[in-house]
Amino acid sequence: MSESAPHPLHEPILGWYDEHARELPWREPGASPWSVMVSELMLQQTPVARVLPVHAQWLERWPTPADLAAEPTGEAVRAWGRLGYPRRALRLHAAATAIVEHHDGVVPDAYAELIKLPGVGDYTAAAIATFAYGRRHVVLDTNVRRVFARTVGGVEFPGASVTKAEREVATTLLPEDVPTAATWSVAVMELGALVCTAASPRCGACPVADLCAWRAAGHPAYDGPPRKAQAWAGTDRQCRGRLLAVLRDSEGAVPLSSLEAAWPEDTQRLRCLASLVEDGLLVRTDAGSYALP
Repeated sequence: MSESAPHPLHEPILGWYDEHARELPWREPGASPWSVMVSELMLQQTPVARVLPVHAQWLERWPTPADLAAEPTGEAVRAWGRLGYPRRALRLHAAATAIVEHHDGVVPDAYAELIKLPGVGDYTAAAIATFAYGRRHVVLDTNVRRVFARTVGGVEFPGASVTKAEREVATTLLPEDVPTAATWSVAVMELGALVCTAASPRCGACPVADLCAWRAAGHPAYDGPPRKAQAWAGTDRQCRGRLLAVLRDSEGAVPLSSLEAAWPEDTQRLRCLASLVEDGLLVRTDAGSYALP
């Protein structure tokens, strides 16, 4: 059976990526699979600019999964800093431990093994296999889904979760050639991050503007279910972040009085402390103080 003809989107997007790809440490030719894995966990819901310094510090301190697995989980939470969603630090530590225990300390190269790791879902497993090992997988992050929704689907935004139809479109678009497929996945992701952005798409700079179904339709506004806004001020997320920051900056256990100063509202503070303990991000000592695990 002969290979199918390249899709019209392939050449312009791949050519654009060759010229405009950002130089990022986890994309360097010598980047380790562990570097790629750390970047993927850190980049979930966090901009590249915030990830870059923490990624560098993390890899300097823990250049291999075994280095991280040998440390207490609290050190991973401390080093996570202010990236947000700190449970990702626990997941990365748990994944490193599993890699040491079941894969001789080497990040596995197969999707089927990657997805078994703690905290690794479909997207992350596909991304690591693709970007670290050059495998051929459909990689559907927010940026990729938005590019496909606009260029192929003719709508401004994709739905809240990946659909079967959406995955079928992405599979159809994936080049047959394995190395090209890996480059395609990161190229589409980069296009969504730099040009086909959520708030201010730069259609004039887009290499496939003349092929875009959304542009051809006159850029119709999104008319799907309401998109969730990310509230922050006064939320439990902000409270948890404030409390966790106190613990990260401390050498040991912190008394409740110090945490009261960080967040004065009693009910919310106690609720958030309880949730941090339940999530494994804090432990409560016998003396009633709090510490990193």
